[in-house]
Amino acid sequence: MTIQHHPSDELLTAFAAGTLDQGQHVAIATHLVRCSHCRGWMHSMEHVGGKVLADLSPTAMSHDAFARIEARLNEPVQAAKPAARSVPASLDDVAGLPAFVRRYPAGPWKWIAPRVHLRPIRLPHANNTRVFLLKSGPGTKMLEHTHTGIEMTCVLSGSFSHEGGRYGPGDFDLGDETMDHQVLVDPGEDCICLVAMQGDLRLNGLIGRLVQPFVRM
Repeated sequence: MTIQHHPSDELLTAFAAGTLDQGQHVAIATHLVRCSHCRGWMHSMEHVGGKVLADLSPTAMSHDAFARIEARLNEPVQAAKPAARSVPASLDDVAGLPAFVRRYPAGPWKWIAPRVHLRPIRLPHANNTRVFLLKSGPGTKMLEHTHTGIEMTCVLSGSFSHEGGRYGPGDFDLGDETMDHQVLVDPGEDCICLVAMQGDLRLNGLIGRLVQPFVRM
């Protein structure tokens, strides 16, 4: 399947500049692994950035810069105490997940709605973006909803549709507080996505308000 949906130029520029937080960086990088078009765009941006840096005028260092560095080399180093770690759940069973994401520890699948399960991915640095896998059964129709923050979705396997079109493996979807959409998972197989979410999901309509307290993402 040809990838049809990509991050915006603004998001790719922010990724290249390193201004995204870690969760959003993981989402964009997951798309780049599969998308040669966006990788080519990124290489062009990196070339432009390198040219800008090369053309900058050099700045003189302070006269004691080297001496201060040498002084820090002689400072005693305290060995960090090893943190107790639990054995992380393996992500090797998730088709389409990039190798770099598989290195992160993950929790177990947990039920969040009928035929919908979530699996948290624990990043090494805390930030405002939660990263998790979302698995929805074939033919699942989710309630119409919006978001209180930015949600980045990368399809790993299966596919879904909403007002913005159809999204299959490799496609990237962006949601925020300006969008209302209702997701319908295509028949045939589970749809598994990597999601990077800020804020909360807000369900619309009377039924949505009734079930909202039971939905935690």
